[in-house]
Amino acid sequence: MHTLTDAGEARLETFLEDLGDLLGDNRRKASFATYALGLLGEGERKSVEPIAARAVGGAKDVEAAHQRLLHFLSRSEWDDRAVRRFATRYALKFMTAEQPIEACIIDDTGFLKQGTHSVGVQRQYTGSAGKIANCQVGVSLSLATRSDHLPVDFELYLPTSWTDDEARRLEARIPDEVVFKTKPELALGMLTRAHQDGLPLGVVLADAGYGSSSDFRLGLHRLGLPYSVGVSSTSKVFEVHEVVNRDGKAIDLRKLATKLEAKGKFQRFTWRTGSRGELSARFAMRRVTPCAEQGHELDERSTVWLLIEWRDGEADPANYYFSSLPEGTSLDSLVSITTQRWRTERAYQDLKGELGLDHYEGRKFRGWHHHISVVLCCYAFAVAERHRIFPLQSRRPHRDGALRGTA
Repeated sequence: MHTLTDAGEARLETFLEDLGDLLGDNRRKASFATYALGLLGEGERKSVEPIAARAVGGAKDVEAAHQRLLHFLSRSEWDDRAVRRFATRYALKFMTAEQPIEACIIDDTGFLKQGTHSVGVQRQYTGSAGKIANCQVGVSLSLATRSDHLPVDFELYLPTSWTDDEARRLEARIPDEVVFKTKPELALGMLTRAHQDGLPLGVVLADAGYGSSSDFRLGLHRLGLPYSVGVSSTSKVFEVHEVVNRDGKAIDLRKLATKLEAKGKFQRFTWRTGSRGELSARFAMRRVTPCAEQGHELDERSTVWLLIEWRDGEADPANYYFSSLPEGTSLDSLVSITTQRWRTERAYQDLKGELGLDHYEGRKFRGWHHHISVVLCCYAFAVAERHRIFPLQSRRPHRDGALRGTA
């Protein structure tokens, strides 16, 4: 984080004081502030021991400071939800004064690890590395305006190799009430909490790891949340207002894309202009009913938009999305909102590179979540400061959200 002015340091002190009131006692309050300042500081490594070393004056005091921070993270009982909610509302005051929340983004990221003792670790796929690696995986919820992005919640994905192993549960101090949940189930839990807390959510965006679950989409419907989520190319649908075959069979998305291509239904959009140049693709949309919806009650069967993204030089479309946006939605509007999901990757880079999101070396369930809570609070403060000091009208035009279409 950039060096704060005297006024900025005073705001940070007030922010930490107000957060401290949620923690229950002065020792927790002091440890929270020490840890947050360590994450916001200039140190290259932002795990507990180097933070403790930078926080105290003499070497003889480092071990005591180290133990205080370890206890604060791994054993101290304070409410992650309340702390994260406070920080979210603090940042939203500044974000939404300039632009409304348009989307909430579900995604996940990996925390690469050595060994087998960090809670939730196993060999599993992570998009962060683009491969199967020994890692933890965290599922995140972020809120996004047209120009900014605020991660507000995280859940640790616990494979059955952890939830079903009593010895590992005991070692990591996993609470009895924590049971195995899929990543879409974890995401729905975070969205439910955010909805209960009255946070502005906008359109839910997620990749096919979430959107391919009909239960996930049904959960969004029951929460009253619009969505535009990735789905598998093997998904089957019924086209609305058209019998696909004489016997009315469903069609899979690959075949439907080929059909729309033959009819000239694709249009080109440049949906991002950034440091690596323009990103463009051809898109088409069609009203469909997912076959999976036929198992739902009549009032929960959804007719949705199918959005197809076909990139240059590729034999098949890159992505398919189901969207519950209204029937009158235009193609450029649907492309514009759906392609906002990519910005989560930049937020992950900032959280890891600037605030040590993946530097925590503790092994316990509570410690992981407490660490994440402090990181999210620091990020929220940084977002609020950016809006205070550099309001949108004073910044260079934000080009990454650009959208241009051609026939």
